[in-house]
Amino acid sequence: MNATVGSSLPVHEVLVDIQPMKTMAALLGDPNPIHWDTRALAALGMGDRPVNQGPLNMGYLMTMLARWAGGRDRILDFRVRFLGNVLAGDLVRAEGTVTGLRATEAGRVADCEIALRIAGGEAVLSGTASVLIEPTRSDDDRAGLRHGPPDMKE
Repeated sequence: MNATVGSSLPVHEVLVDIQPMKTMAALLGDPNPIHWDTRALAALGMGDRPVNQGPLNMGYLMTMLARWAGGRDRILDFRVRFLGNVLAGDLVRAEGTVTGLRATEAGRVADCEIALRIAGGEAVLSGTASVLIEPTRSDDDRAGLRHGPPDMKE
């Protein structure tokens, strides 16, 4: 991968759909109706579009990083701040910029500033990530025996 400081990561866009919100609420056992019940939203004065869960919003950023780096196991560090809500029907853009490159025992790592923005609007999540972009190859890697991140070999 040819990453340089200041280069942009490929943008990952998602049109936020209500169905994954309902599924996530069920999986998390989340009783908060703002994620799935439009009547409850209206009663609270919050409009008629459910609020997307934070883990789904973080997932959009992680998907962007994993696609760029070649897998979720390449995400070494991920830290975000929640700045606003994402609603059903919003088009969001996961984006990032390489802020530093460094060599580690695991290989070449890119440090990145990342953000999730509502298209045409402000950031709703912002943070940093460190991503392994060129792993150091070991004998196990060459033999196809690696089953996880470099620090989790069997």
